[in-house]
Amino acid sequence: MLKKTFRSVLAIFVAATMVAGFAACQPKGEQTEKETEISILYPNWAEGIAFTNLAKAALDDMGYTVEITPLEPGPIYATLAKGDADLLLDAWLPHTHGDYWDKYGDKLVKLGESFSNGTTGLVVPSYVDVNSIEELNDNVDKFNGEIIGIGSGAGVHRNTEKAIEEYELDFEQVTSSGPAMIASLQKAYAKEEPIIITGWKPHYKWAQYDLKYLDDPKGVYPKDVCAILSRQGFKEDHPMMGEFFTNFNLSDEQLHDLLMKIRKSDDELVAAREWYMAHKDMIQAWMPEEGR
Repeated sequence: MLKKTFRSVLAIFVAATMVAGFAACQPKGEQTEKETEISILYPNWAEGIAFTNLAKAALDDMGYTVEITPLEPGPIYATLAKGDADLLLDAWLPHTHGDYWDKYGDKLVKLGESFSNGTTGLVVPSYVDVNSIEELNDNVDKFNGEIIGIGSGAGVHRNTEKAIEEYELDFEQVTSSGPAMIASLQKAYAKEEPIIITGWKPHYKWAQYDLKYLDDPKGVYPKDVCAILSRQGFKEDHPMMGEFFTNFNLSDEQLHDLLMKIRKSDDELVAAREWYMAHKDMIQAWMPEEGR
């Protein structure tokens, strides 16, 4: 009886060891990463929508599970810092989102840059005969004393309040949203009326309209990159996706092409999938071979 019991225990032990050994031999991407859902938070800005939907389209195709959620910038940084989400692909650093980085940066990791040449500033149609922020006070009535802005949580909104103070402008920033700002631009542009908006590159509006930045001699609006941030530990938990997002980077031409494709579509993810399929080899090369 004792021998029989021993043989049973031994058989169970051997079977368990074989199962454990088999699992340990599985490719890490298949065993862990592709079975785990990751979450990407994004601001409701054209390039943030584009980066995020492109990442989802690519990772979905490679067998990963990706949840994407739009949110205001402040809550995005706070959520990542708490470890309650995984990624942000549109962090304007080191300047425009500098306050958020100062508050949360020690709890975040910069993986890479989705776009490396970000600019912001005050933008007017090229037909407007004003070329510098310093000229605005001489043209207050022309613009009804208004600068059409976006959400108050955006860095360009904060920098515009700074510009109003630094240049002592007799202007008020009208807080709205990205889509509302573009609607105002479209309406004014169709009638060739003067308008000032808070603008940035990359954005599809530069392809749709003939626009120009107003000169900023005081340097209120800095140059930035669109950085990819993660919660702490993301790259250790998902090494292959960590490498993917380290390599994730679009050129001016590529991003503006993607932005226009999304702009013309009724479905952002469908448009991003189509763009991904047209550039599949390039994008899959950002992922280690074993993770594709």
